[in-house]
Amino acid sequence: MPAIMVTSSMVGFGSLARDSGLSLDITLFLTVGIWGLPGQVAMAELWALGAPVLAIVVASSMGNLRFLPMALVTVPWFRGDKRPAWTRYLVAQVMSINIWTLFMRRAPDIALTGRYPFFLGVGAICLVGGSIGTALGYVLAGELPIEVTIALVFMNPAYFMFVFSSVRQRNCIIAVILGVVAGPLLHQVTTDWSVPLTGLLAGTAAFLIDRAASRRGRNAAS
Repeated sequence: MPAIMVTSSMVGFGSLARDSGLSLDITLFLTVGIWGLPGQVAMAELWALGAPVLAIVVASSMGNLRFLPMALVTVPWFRGDKRPAWTRYLVAQVMSINIWTLFMRRAPDIALTGRYPFFLGVGAICLVGGSIGTALGYVLAGELPIEVTIALVFMNPAYFMFVFSSVRQRNCIIAVILGVVAGPLLHQVTTDWSVPLTGLLAGTAAFLIDRAASRRGRNAAS
């Protein structure tokens, strides 16, 4: 399922990149090199607008900044593995939210020596699928209705929501519910900052609500 979602989303990106005036080789390089749809979309849109290179690099980096805490959480699962340190960079390069969520669910049941091959194997499959999807989207650009292109781009975020909704932690469920409500409302106020504000406010509120509920439960039990 992660590979299917990534491939479908990259079809939408490939079409978007061609409409932005990018060549096929540059488009494929963005998929393999950046490997994060928000950063790739930001780069394609800013390139089409003729933005300075520095602004494009900063915007793409900020769009994929979420990988930093994901990487920090992932590192302890490889501690004790005797592989060379440079191999960790391969893990970081193929990391995506699809792979990360799957790995975090399976890691406790995988032996230490098997975690690296599992992560890199799933990541490589998704990367190949994403590259194929990018090329298909680029070639089919103009053939697909704009509604289909946009829908394909948003398939990945929709999949993320279902993944996070399936977790059993109460704080995650609360965050998803609050985000669904707050996102559209904040988009009416500020289109540029609605996504990070939604994540910040919904996540913080979910943490505080969950902590208050846990404290109330402990007090009731005592």
